[in-house]
Order: sequence, then structure tokens, then C-alpha cells
Amino acid sequence: MREPLLNNRKLRSIHRDLGYFYVGLIIAFGISGIAQNHRKQWKPDKYLYEHQKVQTGFRLPVGSVHKDSIQAFSKRYGLEEMRQYDYRKDSTLVISYKDADATIKLENGRAEINTWRKKPVMSQLVFLHKNNGAQWWLWYSDVFALSLIFIALSGMFIMRGKNSFRRRGWIFALAGLLVPVLAILILY
Repeated sequence: MREPLLNNRKLRSIHRDLGYFYVGLIIAFGISGIAQNHRKQWKPDKYLYEHQKVQTGFRLPVGSVHKDSIQAFSKRYGLEEMRQYDYRKDSTLVISYKDADATIKLENGRAEINTWRKKPVMSQLVFLHKNNGAQWWLWYSDVFALSLIFIALSGMFIMRGKNSFRRRGWIFALAGLLVPVLAILILY
């Protein structure tokens, strides 16, 4: 009789070896995932290096602020690589740079400039977690995600006996599925 393509021994071996191979990335994505979840409370990949309060010539109305004046402001304070600028409802101009940001109250011209530095290790972990634009990393991350799906599914079937998926594992799996389903129903 012919042996099945994926018997329990082969399934365990693949499950184990994929787990070993990806253990570093699993830990890195776990840590950076927690950091990303809390990015509104703290900046996971950078820390405040310098904080300045300055007086600017920017004033209301919002239409009087032009890209040329923003570039002159940036040059004056040594702020490089402007990424974007936007206006808040409270007439505040917010300018984002590569390693800084500026918040300017247009009613009085007062500005706060924050300069940021990257946190060692955490900034690299967050960089890996975000899609950094490299096509090969995108594909590698997709293979990693598929491997995690395989590890999760194969993990349900490698245990035998009274602790098997068929006997009691399905109860835990169902309970674990209820939490994200409830989150979607409540939060979405």
C-alpha cells in the first residue's frame, strides 16, 4: 500500500522545521507588532532628540501659507527632506520631515519643532514589519505568512489521542475564533 503524501511523521517534520527556520522572524514580527499596536501612545521606532519652540512669520489665513514659505522655514531651521504638510481644523499647520516634525499655530505663529532619532533595534524591527518597498522582501513576507498558516493548520493535526484536535482541540480553536469575530462585530 502506498504511503500518503503527508503522513503524520512528515507533517511533524515540516511543522517543526518551518518553526525553527522562522523563529527569529516570528519573534521580530511579534515584538514589532506589539509596538505598532501602540504607535499612538508612543513612537515605537524613534525617540525625541530635540524639542524647540520658535516664533515664525506664519499667520492666518491658511491661504497665505505657500510651499515657498514652508521651504524657507525648513531651510532656516535645518529641517531636511520634507515629506508632507497639512492643515488641521484648528488652523494649525503640521509639517512632516524625514527625522522631524513641526507644528505651527497660524493664529499666533508659534511653532514647536521635534527632531527624532531612531531607536536601536526597535526601529529595525518595525522597518521589517512594514512593507519597505523591496519586492523581494514582499515575496519573502508572503511566503512567511503562508508558512505561518501552514504551521497553524498542521499544528491542529499532529497531536494524537485524548489531546487531539478531534477530541478537544476544536473547542480551543472555536473559542480562539470567537474573539476576532466578536472584535469585528463590536469594532468594525
